[in-house]
Amino acid sequence: MQIQFLGAAGEVTGSCHLVQVGEKKILLDCGLIQGRPKDEARNREPFPFDPETIDAVVLSHAHIDHSGRLPLLIKSGYSGPVYTHRATADLCRTMLRDAGFLSEKDAEWENRKRERKGLPLVEPLFTIQDVEAALGQFKELDYGRQQTILPGVSIRLSDAGHILGSAVTELWLSQNGQVRKLVYSGDLGRSGMPILADPTPIQDADLVVMESTYGNRLHRTWVQTLTELKGIFNDTLTNGKGNILIPAFAVGRTQEILYLFAKYYEEWGLERWYIFLDSPMAAEATDTYARNSQLFDRESSEMWRRHQEHSLLPNLRFTRTAQESMQLNKIRSGAIIIAGSGMCDGGRIKHHLKHNAWRKDCHIIITGYQASGTLGRSLVDGAKYIKLWGETIRVAASVHTVGGLSAHADQAGLMNWYAHFQGRPPLVLVHGEAVAAEGLAKRLREDLAAPVRIAQPASQMDLGHLGNFIGSPEK
Repeated sequence: MQIQFLGAAGEVTGSCHLVQVGEKKILLDCGLIQGRPKDEARNREPFPFDPETIDAVVLSHAHIDHSGRLPLLIKSGYSGPVYTHRATADLCRTMLRDAGFLSEKDAEWENRKRERKGLPLVEPLFTIQDVEAALGQFKELDYGRQQTILPGVSIRLSDAGHILGSAVTELWLSQNGQVRKLVYSGDLGRSGMPILADPTPIQDADLVVMESTYGNRLHRTWVQTLTELKGIFNDTLTNGKGNILIPAFAVGRTQEILYLFAKYYEEWGLERWYIFLDSPMAAEATDTYARNSQLFDRESSEMWRRHQEHSLLPNLRFTRTAQESMQLNKIRSGAIIIAGSGMCDGGRIKHHLKHNAWRKDCHIIITGYQASGTLGRSLVDGAKYIKLWGETIRVAASVHTVGGLSAHADQAGLMNWYAHFQGRPPLVLVHGEAVAAEGLAKRLREDLAAPVRIAQPASQMDLGHLGNFIGSPEK
């Protein structure tokens, strides 16, 4: 029995881990690598395994850095099932189709330039047709039910509290009379988050594989976060009412923002704004959330029952077409525009930045993680100029980083989740930049005496001989 860390090892994106039990191989996640162009180019490299030899895939949640290479996996020869929560399957129908559309458009745009230069044409990373083939292999599961997926392999999904349908995966692995239990966190949410339930604590494991995205920092409290948001809206009204841009992930973050806007509508003075959700994918995802409101926490379920999607806010408008989106660029003030992508590396938010970031009365609210090399990361790091389609844009807008809205558990949340395990099982950290993983590992060793390692790219571990774990290298 072995596990090999093939993605999100020493970095945040591209989640992919290979578990082998005898002759059976299970892939945990199969995500796109995101960030700098040179990093994203790695998505075209062959998989470090033969896709035809994989027997099953278990998908933790719908975010593209966990699910985005599934169409390419199927295109490369994988023909088995993709096990995931039914809400994740629902969201993937939106997110993967959008990714396929963008892949085709990116290739079309690149080939126009290549034709003019007489260069060989490129193929899309994958197509919408590849996406439909992948979706046909999804097997939908519910939380809390243990079931066998292969001889010697059974799994159970529990709510990870990160986005709708996100799951902690427990795997029971059996080979030659030896049984090992592996727990994979996927991405863990925060306790007390709007809409979703808290991450499910697990009590027993032989090995824990846990994310570490915010492993070296603490989020602001909810009280501080709500006070900060209220201050931004009030200050903008007092000191000059320009536009407010909110880059937001279409799944999870957008729905949380809409929920908070509905809850604090009068307190934050939102009735004095025009609010636009400028993302067809976010609109579809909001529909999916509404269809799965039984997964919400009690307060959110009650609010969602009182309001249908279009009446959550009386001044909320969904701009679904490109023409409607372009009309927003004519608005000089008084608009709150929520648009993707969340890291500003694509989508309609780039157009809104081009038309607003140079204005002193504009405010940009960053509400989530910004990977290294993304445009959003540049804004967070205080860039004075940004480049959009070859044009240099001065950043005169006020940039607010509201980290308290993160859908990821912070250092305290991660440590608290691990602390529920009895006997302090061995722990491997994935899905984090080096500084984040190292900071979390240090605290885990000092405060919880946890035997912890940081996964390195392509490193592997023998699940049958975990007794050697403590004496082995820590990284």
